Amino acid sequence: MRPPGVWVLDSDRAPSNTRFVPFFVSFVFSLGNRTLSLYLFYGGLVRPMDSQTKTENCLGWAATDPTGVLSPYKFSRRPLGSDDVSIKITHCGVCYADVIWSRNMFGDSIYPLVPGHEIAGIVKEVGSNVQRIKVGDPVGVGTYVNSCRNCEYCNDGVEVQCVKGPVLTFNHIDVDGTVTKGGYSSHIVVHERYCFKIPNNYPLASAAPLLCAGITVYTPMIRYNMNQPGKSLGVIGLGGLGHMAVKFGKAFGLSVTVLSTSTSKKEEALSLLGADNFVVTSDQEQMKGLSKSLDFIIDTASGDHPFDPYLSLLKSAGVYALVGFPSEIKFSPASLSPGMKTFAGSVTGGTKMIQEMIGFCAARKIYPQIEVIPIQYANEALERLVKKDVKYRFVIDIENSLK
Repeated sequence: MRPPGVWVLDSDRAPSNTRFVPFFVSFVFSLGNRTLSLYLFYGGLVRPMDSQTKTENCLGWAATDPTGVLSPYKFSRRPLGSDDVSIKITHCGVCYADVIWSRNMFGDSIYPLVPGHEIAGIVKEVGSNVQRIKVGDPVGVGTYVNSCRNCEYCNDGVEVQCVKGPVLTFNHIDVDGTVTKGGYSSHIVVHERYCFKIPNNYPLASAAPLLCAGITVYTPMIRYNMNQPGKSLGVIGLGGLGHMAVKFGKAFGLSVTVLSTSTSKKEEALSLLGADNFVVTSDQEQMKGLSKSLDFIIDTASGDHPFDPYLSLLKSAGVYALVGFPSEIKFSPASLSPGMKTFAGSVTGGTKMIQEMIGFCAARKIYPQIEVIPIQYANEALERLVKKDVKYRFVIDIENSLK
């Protein structure tokens, strides 16, 4: 008895342009005076369901081994499905995640690897079911491109916390079995749900870093009510994420103090970014003077650092949000419990909050500090990023340099 001819593979998450088709191989052989038939079932043959468009060749830059060196690479995006949006990429931000996976620092890189998850561009085609987005719209794509769409978190628009795990924009296995490839490329095909509308008056080059750097600090600031005018915020680390935390803090009406290990960024923190105070954390007198004065701290530092000295800066019931990734977190319970303090972790945000943040930035004219580069400079940019030699985000001009 054969099963029905067509099964859907994980239909809750499957792109609308795929179906799962089982197939059979039969063997007939004799045993004495009896004839036996053996049917073997195989699965995994995925066929396009939507023939609106043919698969296009896509040009990108990819790492091919753990050296992480990027070079031109041609590949094919999936055909446009009925719920999909095809985007001509104009800009892509450069994130430290691009370094991590290009160089296989976590041991799970799949080569060839096309990095990039801060994507901005123009819609060039939409599927038949797409209603929210139109051809010609400026849009963005962030750190993930799929999720189960059924769990409590997806239903709440917090897809980044999907119980089955979000499908990341690059170096991840999508539900159709293909490896996702990121924004260092000419175009991308994404389900409508994971595309974000960008106002026409907001520059696409500036929009790209919002999709990771921006939302990574905006999410905990909203979640933990760090948007109360008159409150005080400390920002640890003044890179791509930290400088956006300063900008959001000022837009929320907070008194912002930058906490840094050296004085090299003091002038820019105060004059360019508008911070109210700058403290060198190696100066014990400055740190002592700041004791129990901050309502909130956003920690963007990924290098190993002590936590107790920073926790001592929080007022009672203060909130410490860690968005960086040091190798370990270690502090005394005495730094936390007696003061009723909260220590929380956070990553990026859900689709609702990402769209909200983009609208907030456009309305308040908040723009990341960026250095626009051609794709041919990508390898040098990654090296400079490792050396923290960027103020404060590289953005690749895909449209004018990727040929």
